[in-house]
Amino acid sequence: MKPYLRSMSQQLTRQQLIDVAEKFGTPVYVYHAEKIAEQYNKLKTAFAKSDVKIFYACKALTNINILKYVRSIGASIDCSSINEVKLALHAGFDSPNILYTSNGIAFEEIEEAQSLGVHINIDSLSNLEKFGKKFGHSYPVGIRLRPNILAGGNLKISTGHDKSKFGIPVDQVDKIIALVEKHDLFIRDLHIHTGSEITDVDVFVKGIEVLFDIIPLFKELEFIDLGGGFKVPYKEDDSETDITLLAQKVKEAFDNHPNPNGKPLQVWFEPGKFIVSEAGYFITRANVVKETSATTFVSVNSGFSHLIRPMFYNSYHRIENISRPNGEEKKYSVVGNICETDTFAWDRQLNEVQEGDYLVFYNAGAYGFEMSSNYNSRFKPAEVLVKDGVAHLIRKRDEFDRLLANQVEVL
Repeated sequence: MKPYLRSMSQQLTRQQLIDVAEKFGTPVYVYHAEKIAEQYNKLKTAFAKSDVKIFYACKALTNINILKYVRSIGASIDCSSINEVKLALHAGFDSPNILYTSNGIAFEEIEEAQSLGVHINIDSLSNLEKFGKKFGHSYPVGIRLRPNILAGGNLKISTGHDKSKFGIPVDQVDKIIALVEKHDLFIRDLHIHTGSEITDVDVFVKGIEVLFDIIPLFKELEFIDLGGGFKVPYKEDDSETDITLLAQKVKEAFDNHPNPNGKPLQVWFEPGKFIVSEAGYFITRANVVKETSATTFVSVNSGFSHLIRPMFYNSYHRIENISRPNGEEKKYSVVGNICETDTFAWDRQLNEVQEGDYLVFYNAGAYGFEMSSNYNSRFKPAEVLVKDGVAHLIRKRDEFDRLLANQVEVL
């Protein structure tokens, strides 16, 4: 196969990946620290001329070592649950650098986030009213708005359209203002997030334009949160979000629309996949090569219990046989070992595969291990971090006792 190279891109070599597989076994997730730093620095460089703050959307990957590393390179952190907030605190993030955006949760979780001193975005009129009744003006809060913009690579990851559950619809802004006035709420930021896998930077501009009509209504605003959703390349000829162009358009938009309240607004972004996806590799081993009249199957020692994205989102992951980089190319269907259909790739060109070969899935850093399960009572894989050329085990592979850990035997 032709090598897949990207300019200025940090990559682990095939030999490094083979060494990890031999040392730690398979299946195994591998993360490359320097690639994470490269992606974060790409954002910092692009937005250097604007007052922009980057929050890593940790729902993409929450291993505590990844969180500590992300903090060490200067990022703040975006959390989607109270437990992610607690993981962020455990990883050493200060409360002012933690953003918690709630989604349809019990008010008690928001109360707990408030007690921890983090930034809070609220996504419903119901919880906004409860917050106002309890805290009034004493604790600043943000509001997640639904801009009614359809964007993203898959409807399941499009979050800003008019049928999305996320956020308070912008056409209900009068109800928001009524609650603000009723409870003297301190609204510190407005938040929107249109979806994931967005290549058209004008989608972000449209979101900003929606906000410019609303910003004058909130006199104490300090931040505008534009969410994340930056596209990363999965295929050899794939594009990615033009971050430099996005930074330029964001700066132009805010330069042309100064805050009528006089205070310059800081802009927040919440990239997750963009920071960790390309840093991740998922290494599996070929268990069985099975020829049929329809296709030649390669069954690997994994399944959608470890990497669900291809079955759940119909997503593409480049796959390479790193054991035979110079082998003759043939077509294979790569499947898993789960007791139902779990196809990773159909009729994919791969170098000749023999049983025992290592197959690596690229772009596995985001929503890979994070969405894994013990379905079929399979063990979750190990996780390894490669930093400064040294491979560190950062999560042990499950053992049988792990399957029984929280079960209570009463019979």
